[in-house]
Amino acid sequence: MASTPLTVDTINPKVLECEYAVRGEIVILAQKLQEDLKNNPKSHPFNEILYCNIGNPQSLGQQPITFFREVLALCDHPALLDRAETRGLFSADSIKRASEILTQIPGRATGAYSHSQGIKGLRDTIAGGIQARDGFPADPNDIFLTDGASPAVHMMMQLLIRSEKDGILCPIPQYPLYSASIALHGGTLVPYYLDEATGWGLEVSELKKQLETAKSKGVCVRALVVINPGNPTGQVLAENNQRQIVDFCKKEGLVLLADEVYQENVYVPDKKFHSFKKVARSMGYGEKDIALVSFQSVSKGYYGECGKRGGYMEITGFSPEIREQIYKLASVNLCSNISGQILASLVMSPPKVGDECYESYSAEKNAILSSMARRAQQLEHALNSLEGVSCNRAEGAMYLFPSIKLPNKAIEAANAAKTAPDTFYARRLLNATGIVVVPGSGFGQAPGTLHFRCTILPQEDRIPAIITRLTTFHEAFVKEFRD
Repeated sequence: MASTPLTVDTINPKVLECEYAVRGEIVILAQKLQEDLKNNPKSHPFNEILYCNIGNPQSLGQQPITFFREVLALCDHPALLDRAETRGLFSADSIKRASEILTQIPGRATGAYSHSQGIKGLRDTIAGGIQARDGFPADPNDIFLTDGASPAVHMMMQLLIRSEKDGILCPIPQYPLYSASIALHGGTLVPYYLDEATGWGLEVSELKKQLETAKSKGVCVRALVVINPGNPTGQVLAENNQRQIVDFCKKEGLVLLADEVYQENVYVPDKKFHSFKKVARSMGYGEKDIALVSFQSVSKGYYGECGKRGGYMEITGFSPEIREQIYKLASVNLCSNISGQILASLVMSPPKVGDECYESYSAEKNAILSSMARRAQQLEHALNSLEGVSCNRAEGAMYLFPSIKLPNKAIEAANAAKTAPDTFYARRLLNATGIVVVPGSGFGQAPGTLHFRCTILPQEDRIPAIITRLTTFHEAFVKEFRD
């Protein structure tokens, strides 16, 4: 029999190197347990799997925003606009917005390809939304619409990384998209550690130290990734800290890659989201001073439209020659999906005061965000009440990233099972409770520390049951392995 043309030894080694813990080993086990429960509901000591591993709000019961979905429905089926009964089923604002959008789409068809950067009229709307947010002009030609923020990140890594001698400064802990895309494109991740003791603070002195270390190893650092609000850490950067980061990038000649997909998710009164573009412009820095890429997505915020795959990057401070190359990369993929493009324009230009549906839209948005804030606080308090667990304040995003101190016997048991201690804990948690979390090792963590990431996304009425399950498990785990 002829041997198979592919083995793990003959595929691209960069694919083997790349890992994505958010959908890794623990989630694969969870899917197997879910199948068990489907075939035999009494096969495990729980009756459902609670996926707290990924920022996927609608999978856990969050409802979509009515205005957004009405506009999408009308754009996907324009014949509805000609029917008399439509005015009784859809708001006048949705009908008006859908009609405007359809005039911008080639052939009025959401099934048609668009310009590779995205539909120009939708980019105009997004640019207007950015300008309204920041108070500084935005150019629709700087905007590239993408299938969520992830392809935009891949596109920039493809552009920046020439070989393993090119490095990208990334926070640790980080969202594994960055480590995975750097590995896939053959670069070197240059870690900078967020300071857990100061609420996951980002110290410029740490950036300088890691930059110098990389240079001493012959690595050419090309860019700095900043995730604000933080994933998995949930911190929101202070504006003064952002100014220091902008100055650092300008001085060192680094491209600033600003992951701002959680910009709507800020839960504490003493913190506010400021885009890096707004901060750079308010410092007097223009196109010639700093190269900046800002990422936004329809998957997060209060909208949580993960499956619609919408997002964009805004690129500023690049020469016409480089922009031409970025456009070429975009055009290889033809265009992003049209529903995602429409959603991105709606997210950046939602109903305004005075619009007929503003009150109902505003009520939906505020209910989601205020509930997320309460859930974050409840989970944070619960985690901090557990022995050996400490959790920083959840300022923003959709996650908590508690530190766990495991008994020595638990670490020995993990070593004996040839698994990382935090993965051992997460696997035991899943098998006992059906709760899926992501081990901190999947995001990177300071040596000698252990964590896990847990979302705040299960619906509010489920949180007490999750806390009870987690508390009961943790107490039993600590008792079993107590030194």
